[in-house]
Parts: sequence; C-alpha cells; structure tokens
Amino acid sequence: MKTAILPLLAASALLGACATPAYVSPVEVTRFTGAAPQQLGQGTISVTAAPGLDGDSLAFAAYADAVRSELEAIGYRVVASDAGQVAAIALTSTLADPEERRSPVGVGVGGSTGTYGSGVGVGVGINLGSLGGPPPERIERQLFVAIRPASGGPNLWEGRANMTATSNSDYANEQAAAARMVESLFAGFPGVSGETIEVE
Repeated sequence: MKTAILPLLAASALLGACATPAYVSPVEVTRFTGAAPQQLGQGTISVTAAPGLDGDSLAFAAYADAVRSELEAIGYRVVASDAGQVAAIALTSTLADPEERRSPVGVGVGGSTGTYGSGVGVGVGINLGSLGGPPPERIERQLFVAIRPASGGPNLWEGRANMTATSNSDYANEQAAAARMVESLFAGFPGVSGETIEVE
C-alpha cells in the first residue's frame, strides 16, 4: 500500500494550502454633532449601557473600557456617577453561518494481480469548490455611542461604527474588535457631521 501514500499526502498538502484566509473589513464610521458642539470634550462624563443592553456582560465591558479611554483622551474626566454628561453604548452582533459544502476529497483504490506481482492504483478526486472545508463564520458588529447631558435633552454627539470579520481572524476576539471599532469611531473627534468614512 506504499503507493497510496504520495497521492494522499499531495491531496492533504493541497487542502492545507487552500484554507480560507481571514477577512477583516474596514470600519465604517458615521457621526453626527448636535447644536452645542462647544460642550463636547470637557467636564465629567459617565459611561453606561443603552436600554436593552446588559451592562454586566463581558461584551459591554470590553467596549466600555475602550470608550472610557477615548473619552479621557479627548478631554473628559470619566467618573462613575454624578457626571455632567453621559455616554450611552449600544451593541449589536450578528453571526452568519457558513454555507454547507460537499466533502472535498474522494479516494478510490483499485487492485490487480499480474504476471509479475500485484499492482495497486489509487485515485484521488478533489472537489475544488470545497477545498479547506466550510468557510469561517462572519461576525458583523455595530457599535453606537451617544453623548448627551445627564440632565436630559437632545444628544450632543452620536456615532456609529460597523465592522465585519471572519471567525478565523484576530478580530473574532471581542476585546480586539472593541479596541479597533472604538478607536475608529473617535478618530478626529467629533468628526464631520453626517459624513461616512472608512477606517482601515
């Protein structure tokens, strides 16, 4: 059966070489500034979960930590309570299941006995459309942050960031995704109101 080894090894190597590469999209960012931009980037601010979001979840904690760091960088003093302003965080995450694929490799073995001994033939059939197995899942995330006066009233600023990454990428990790999305959202704060940009 030694003759079967090389074709099978070749098929295995080909499958490994054709593994689906990781994908990470740019971060799409849109921001809006309210009627009192002079109030932004100063005073005290607290970070909270928007209604409907579990403020005790690990996902919220990852984004909240990143938002606090960015708020401090633009001039705020972040406090736990009794703040002049509030930054409310909303998150959504959608997981797209990979498509079902057929088995990528089929192996057939045939034997015969001749005058000078036995011979074994091995055939390897490869479904090129299925190399590497099923594709990785795609994680689609959206982050929304709104800054408003703690006493109420219209938002002083709000921003939205969207990013897609496959489950085999570095940004499948929640903390890594949070750091990238929040940094992109606050880059050049407050940004051009109503403009949508892409951050690599």
